[in-house]
Amino acid sequence: MPVTAKAEYACLAMLELAARYAEGRPVRLSEVTDKHGIHHGFLVQILLQLRNKGLVMTTRGKSGGYQLAKPPNEITLADIVEVLDGLDQAENRGGTTSAFGQKLQGVWSGLAKKMADTRTGYLKKFTLSDLLPNDSVPDYII
Repeated sequence: MPVTAKAEYACLAMLELAARYAEGRPVRLSEVTDKHGIHHGFLVQILLQLRNKGLVMTTRGKSGGYQLAKPPNEITLADIVEVLDGLDQAENRGGTTSAFGQKLQGVWSGLAKKMADTRTGYLKKFTLSDLLPNDSVPDYII
């Protein structure tokens, strides 16, 4: 079960915020969109979802922007992906209401949950801090 483009963009944006976390200042949206080629409106929607789940803070005004709501070592990839992709559910085809069809739908739903649980367990192993480069030259200078 692959991660959606939306979740990948969210992870990229969160890594940018993590790289600048120590600066203590908000990061302008254009600094993220320009660097990663993410559509401005799309990233606004993504960051709004992350803000609603307590992963990002926003500051309005001339020097406003986005910041992580928690330290980078406390935010896992699972935290981010779950906000955007959620628990994948099997498509309810609804084509048949027979006993066989209902039993199959139960199997598909169980499979989707098992796959989502496996993905989440794996992604919990990685924090934003784990994915930041260790070199002394920051990658985020524009």
